[in-house]
Amino acid sequence: MPTKIQFAVLYMGIVLAAIGQGGTRSTIAAMGANQFDNAEDQAIFFNWYVVILYASAVLGSTVIVYIEDSFSWALGFGLCVVVTLIGLTIFLLGNRYYRHIKPQGSPFTSLARVIVAATRKRKIPISSKSGDYYSEQLGKVEKVVALPTESFRFLNRAALKTAGDTNSDNCTAKPWRLCSVQQVEDLKSLIRICPILSSGIFLSTPIGVLMSLTVLQALTVDRHLGPHFKIPAGSMIVFILASTAISLTLIDRILYPIWQKLSHQSPTPLQQIALGHVFNAFGMIVAALVESKRLKITKTQHPTNETNSTIPMSVLWLVPQMAVVGIGEAFHYPGQVTLYYQEFPTSLRSTSTAMYGMIMGIEYYMSNAVIGLTQRTTGWLPDNINNGRLDNVYWMLLVVGVINFGYYLICARFYRYQNVGKENENYISDR
Repeated sequence: MPTKIQFAVLYMGIVLAAIGQGGTRSTIAAMGANQFDNAEDQAIFFNWYVVILYASAVLGSTVIVYIEDSFSWALGFGLCVVVTLIGLTIFLLGNRYYRHIKPQGSPFTSLARVIVAATRKRKIPISSKSGDYYSEQLGKVEKVVALPTESFRFLNRAALKTAGDTNSDNCTAKPWRLCSVQQVEDLKSLIRICPILSSGIFLSTPIGVLMSLTVLQALTVDRHLGPHFKIPAGSMIVFILASTAISLTLIDRILYPIWQKLSHQSPTPLQQIALGHVFNAFGMIVAALVESKRLKITKTQHPTNETNSTIPMSVLWLVPQMAVVGIGEAFHYPGQVTLYYQEFPTSLRSTSTAMYGMIMGIEYYMSNAVIGLTQRTTGWLPDNINNGRLDNVYWMLLVVGVINFGYYLICARFYRYQNVGKENENYISDR
């Protein structure tokens, strides 16, 4: 039995690994995209970033796990340390060639100032004259003041100049009372994208439920591939990872060039996400049909109530549902990352690439909640799924997915891109 100190060391390692992954995954994505000026090049980068991310996850879930099972855990973790150090060395060697962003302070403070300033000036009438609004200066040259947009007009008051708000050099004297038009528009862009961001949570939740339930299905079927190899039930997620990596490679090299040739433009991030919704729904249909077949075999050829019994059905029947969902992820994952990166304020781009990670985190909690709620309110998920109706769970997820897709289409219909095509003025080079 491990001691309390050993448990403390274990959990400390898990926490440090989680912090490291959370910190590097989003910042590497943002930093890589920062090296490109063109939105299309950035989208291509995100595609290949996801390919490498998922391909490495496949290697970690297969090769490293095999080494840990066949040799030792120390060797497996040791290889991970070596690979990490090699990656860090390569990353640092390229530092002099990277394009870096000028530090500009906390972007969250800037957003908070807009809310506070707008609230403090809530009784001031909104002006239609551009000269009444404040714009930051670039060195000694004052920016041309543009009128703030009409949406969320309440926030426009934050940029209204009143007596005592600026110094003699026209710089803001009270940053919690006067903000620039750009700061106001940055907050508005976040508000506009929130509905699409929320639809991503319910897009990912069925995937989390599918992964959990597929493991339960795999435990009841024949997992042998040949006389000597047996697929671990917990490794079924590898099929989603592999499907995403392979599909995204084909999509980027074959499908998108054909799309560009036929439509004379690249698919937009919103279109990519929509395709992800479609494939995700199709994956639920495939999962429901496969489960119906599994239940039929259980009832007709293997009528037993034993929890650990195996039915005469190959585990390969479960691969299509994972593959289809993986194809959907090849569309909506890079689509979401690209959309958030392009549409978030420049100062929040590192945060923007972390949004999908946040969605995935919420997804796991939501999927557990869905499974728990289904168990408490229906008889579809008993301890022995051979006596349940797992297919009904998948049909339910399909209905939820279709409703969420309708919600997404409404959000996408009224959404207007804000930052695509804008020149980036924030970069400096250390060359």
